[in-house]
Amino acid sequence: MSSDTDTVKRRLAFQKSYSQEHGGGWRHRSLIDDAKFETATNQEFERRERFLSRGDSINEEEVFVQNGGAASPPAVGHKIHGVIVTVKEGVGNLTRVLRVIETAKIVIQHIESRKARKKGAQFEIFLQCAGSLEGVSSACDLMKQSPFVLDTEVLGEAETESKELWFPRHISELDQCTHIVTKFEPELDHHHPGYTDLEYRKRRKEIADIAFTYRHSQAIPRVTYTDDEVATWAHVYRTLKELYPTHACKQHNAIFKVLEEECGYGPETIPQLEDVSNFLKRKTGFQLRPVAGLLSARDFLSSLAFRVFQCTQYIRHPSKPEQSPEPDCIHELLGHAPLLADPLFAQFSQELGLLSLGAADEDIEKFATVYWFTVEFGLCKQQGQIRACGAAVLSAYGELKHALSDVPEHRPFDPFKTAVFKYDDEDLQPLYVVVESFEDMMDKMRNFASQIKRPYEVQYDPYTQSVQLLNTKGVLHSVARNLKGQLENLQHAIDKIQAFSLDS
Repeated sequence: MSSDTDTVKRRLAFQKSYSQEHGGGWRHRSLIDDAKFETATNQEFERRERFLSRGDSINEEEVFVQNGGAASPPAVGHKIHGVIVTVKEGVGNLTRVLRVIETAKIVIQHIESRKARKKGAQFEIFLQCAGSLEGVSSACDLMKQSPFVLDTEVLGEAETESKELWFPRHISELDQCTHIVTKFEPELDHHHPGYTDLEYRKRRKEIADIAFTYRHSQAIPRVTYTDDEVATWAHVYRTLKELYPTHACKQHNAIFKVLEEECGYGPETIPQLEDVSNFLKRKTGFQLRPVAGLLSARDFLSSLAFRVFQCTQYIRHPSKPEQSPEPDCIHELLGHAPLLADPLFAQFSQELGLLSLGAADEDIEKFATVYWFTVEFGLCKQQGQIRACGAAVLSAYGELKHALSDVPEHRPFDPFKTAVFKYDDEDLQPLYVVVESFEDMMDKMRNFASQIKRPYEVQYDPYTQSVQLLNTKGVLHSVARNLKGQLENLQHAIDKIQAFSLDS
């Protein structure tokens, strides 16, 4: 088996090649589709053993991916059929194979390609499909009639098992939650400002590679930023700092001053993630972790459950400093870091992460959308004024000016409605959600969470940095005993305060 790092890199390599071959449509899906993409990929690492048991070796061109159409996993009881399609010409014929499968209304769950072993063929395409044996066989017969297909073979079928979704139970298991979605990669998206800048793309990869080798408990490697990168940071920093007093929420402004005093925040130097992470640990117990790019929704939310925030270290392209098409260190350090040091905002972020653990795909979509409209693009009311509290707004001066103008629509925060809002991840937002206060945001989110169906509840233990399932009487008894002790301590504190007030 390959190492974890090799596995992640192999998956990322296929995502890039698949995006280039098929127009990159999957890169602009919703966050839920990103989550489904990763969930299906993880499942296929287990299923692929059937293919490997035939004695075949898989080379570097092996790929694991759900169909770009973002089809849902098969329902319990459906059949999974393995099919090998041997094509005479290049792997570009994959699109024709997919078209035949889709016409037969077969759901593709997994795709692999490798060099063919048979003479007269270039590639073998391995598919795992959900559907009836009759439908799969019919699709294979259709493919055999095509001049580009040499042969097809149905390997067999198996009942889809109803398994509990895996999620990290200890903070160290976040090492396995590094599934990158290459959305807005500069070499793939011609709209990206760095698309034609080869030097920038090389530098991005150099910095992003740091995250591939990072493991839990290690110090975050320091990056020596270039003069051009510091200049981009300085321009954005100075512009945003002028806007913060009239545009940012009071919590952000208060913590921003402390970051300047304690973490070296300033226009001349880009702060290092390790220093900011240590600062956050002292304030709220949150810590930072380097990431190579945009994570899947499920992996990103899972990290929040452990009070871990995944951060990029590269910086946006200098030609468009006012707004970045994807998270960069300006977004992380100026947008997220200040409010992760606020106890209530940090608690909201963690509770959203805990709700995601083991959640169904449709619930991941809801949580990710709520996160988008609050933690990323949220606005709040303070002293009769609307102020920014979302990181994507606070880290992009173009977005910050736009958000507080009369141009976009402002709606009150109601998670039952917010969770199904549509959003735009490629331009200035047409719609922003306004919370009454952080306390009100927390209360409404907890009420919303009580309606989410999950077979168990979870609790984070900060002493062991692990997540505990509250699914047995023994566990519940232990939790209740701890809570009783805390309540007794609280009552003693209240009694002493009251006694002191009477004496004075």
